[in-house]
Amino acid sequence: MNTLSYKTVSANKETANKEWLVVDADGQTLGRLASKVAMLIRGKYKTNFTPHVDCGDNVVVINAEKINLTGNKWADKSYIRHTGYPGGQRSLTATEMFEKDPTRLIEKAVKGMLPKNKLGAAIYKNLYVYAGAEHNQDCSKPKSY
Repeated sequence: MNTLSYKTVSANKETANKEWLVVDADGQTLGRLASKVAMLIRGKYKTNFTPHVDCGDNVVVINAEKINLTGNKWADKSYIRHTGYPGGQRSLTATEMFEKDPTRLIEKAVKGMLPKNKLGAAIYKNLYVYAGAEHNQDCSKPKSY
């Protein structure tokens, strides 16, 4: 036999079939939900997954205000940023960040699970997080996940 009976399929921007999915965060644990969402928007569960192509789905996360954190993470987990000036390190606890904007917890958790390059930035744009049960992506007819 001098020929292969199969061929490795490599997806590209044109052949990737992107779907719209809705994920309900009501009562979910933050890290477990974020890892599932990261896998969905990266497309790792698809049979034609290609590491260097955005072949994942568009994901809408609703009810971000009802997310759970286990243990003492509401008080102990800190989010650190830097203003760029000397001595400009600032930090917020999970509770403080949740009070400012409940969607930021999920966004930061998912972004940390994506590649740290241009592809990761492009994939991150496929994530839409809403605090309540209403979302603006009704025209895309998203499926429930």
